[in-house]
Amino acid sequence: MRANHLLTVSLLDSKYTTINFLEISNASISFHPLPLLHHFSRDFCKRQKRSHPSGSQLPPAFWDNLSKIDLTKRALRELDRRNLQAALDSHLTYPRSRQPNTRRALAELKKSSQPVTSAANYLYHCGTGVLKNIKQTARHGGPDLSNFRGFPVPPSPLNQAMNSSQSSSRAPKRSSTSTSSTKPSTNTTTTRSTGPYNKNFQQNLTDGGVYPNGYEDPDGQVPPLPANWEEINRNLAQPRPSLSPSRFSDDEFRKFKRADAHASKEKQVTTSVIPIIEGDIGDARCVSGGIPFTNLHPLTDGTFALGNPDIYYGARPEQLDRRVRNELSGHIIPSTQEDLPVAPNFFLAAKDPDGSAAVAKRQACYDGALGARGMDSLRSYGQENPSHNINAYTISSIYYDRTLKMYTSHPTQPTCPGSRPEYHMHQLNGWSMTGNIETFRQGATYYRNGRDWAKEQRAKAIRRTNERVDGYHTATLAVDASITQASSFASEATSDETYTIEALTEESRTSLTEDSTITTHLQTSAASSGEPSVDYRASVKRSSERSKGTPPVPTEATQCRRL
Repeated sequence: MRANHLLTVSLLDSKYTTINFLEISNASISFHPLPLLHHFSRDFCKRQKRSHPSGSQLPPAFWDNLSKIDLTKRALRELDRRNLQAALDSHLTYPRSRQPNTRRALAELKKSSQPVTSAANYLYHCGTGVLKNIKQTARHGGPDLSNFRGFPVPPSPLNQAMNSSQSSSRAPKRSSTSTSSTKPSTNTTTTRSTGPYNKNFQQNLTDGGVYPNGYEDPDGQVPPLPANWEEINRNLAQPRPSLSPSRFSDDEFRKFKRADAHASKEKQVTTSVIPIIEGDIGDARCVSGGIPFTNLHPLTDGTFALGNPDIYYGARPEQLDRRVRNELSGHIIPSTQEDLPVAPNFFLAAKDPDGSAAVAKRQACYDGALGARGMDSLRSYGQENPSHNINAYTISSIYYDRTLKMYTSHPTQPTCPGSRPEYHMHQLNGWSMTGNIETFRQGATYYRNGRDWAKEQRAKAIRRTNERVDGYHTATLAVDASITQASSFASEATSDETYTIEALTEESRTSLTEDSTITTHLQTSAASSGEPSVDYRASVKRSSERSKGTPPVPTEATQCRRL
């Protein structure tokens, strides 16, 4: 394929612009920056505020972060946008004259401005010597003007003044022929757009560590299967009574084929074809679809569209503890509507006959990685040292062109510390659902068993998480109760000790008063009789304490005398 080359102008930083050499070849686009041309005004290079990416317009960071850009309609639109913005910015670097457009001002501009002539006119009026030099230079290819290709011509101040004066002197008139529209050509053919799920979307996922089915490393290594791969296949292959010949007959199969043949739109596929494959869905509050996952955190760099599966299964919000829902909201609650299912781990992407199988696979890869991240966060919640295994707990399916395919998604821990986990997608099986009734039974069996198996894995993770939260809450209440009880015991002990000390102090004061009175009387008697004085306070106090039936408590005065 012959390579086409274009030149674009893009912003390099807040001070310069650069010319980009664009090479389009082999259905890919490559940007090659060329040397800087001129200074650029800082006012027009302010950093844009990051907005929420939408399906119709991807932010520039999406394209800047891709390791390879494929030639898609969105890539071409982004190229046109950058070219237009660069042209507008370059045009704004030439300020318009603020001088009023008077006759005198126009005359001065005519005198000072240099006339602009065409190349042919210049060659016709130039001298023979100049013309000879031009011809000699042209024989060798001429000067290299590739850096100026596509660069806008600086506006002339005289032309600006003349145009502004002419436009202000005439009132705007609308021609009657301008309202007529040209009939579109009937020979044109259009291809259906892939929307946001194009090749560049897949490249963004791959750069962010989300790998599709069949991915191989640059060295040829294939990502390993999940550790519970055999267990999943064994559980999904179990026969179901609802699909036995007695309950799903040939008439039911013909109804399915008829519904599939009449479903020409994606909405008809999800409402008339998929319900026959699903059978009894059980709790209707555990299924939803067609709602963008606006509440989930970005899986990679957050520069592309949100997840929006056609059908997904999750748990009722009230099944999971509210504290867990609040803390893991960005990983397990897809939407801001609180009544929708949480922690989804079973997804389906359906396409009509005119849809794209590649788009369905990319959607399944993206949705499966979102579900795998949510299940991993739910299973490891509340663990100090969470053990991340390589089991799969998420299943995603696609239905396209009468074919059903099912995949598993599981995370693996990053090899580099601080980086994000990686997610791998592996195909379980595929079935042509309209081929024969046995093939339909096999595919529907896998689908229904996979939905029930995903529900079982989801319920186990929720139950264990709730038990950990309840156990932690019970332990916290027990610790709080023991602390409260210990505090009450300490306060009671302090109050009893204070009461005892106060009682003893009062009793001691009474004893000291009585002893001092007796001692004073005996000392007086002894002094009058001329006998030596004897201290009777200890014996009197001991006799009084024995009469009370309490052990003798030495008073402060007695201790001083003994010393």
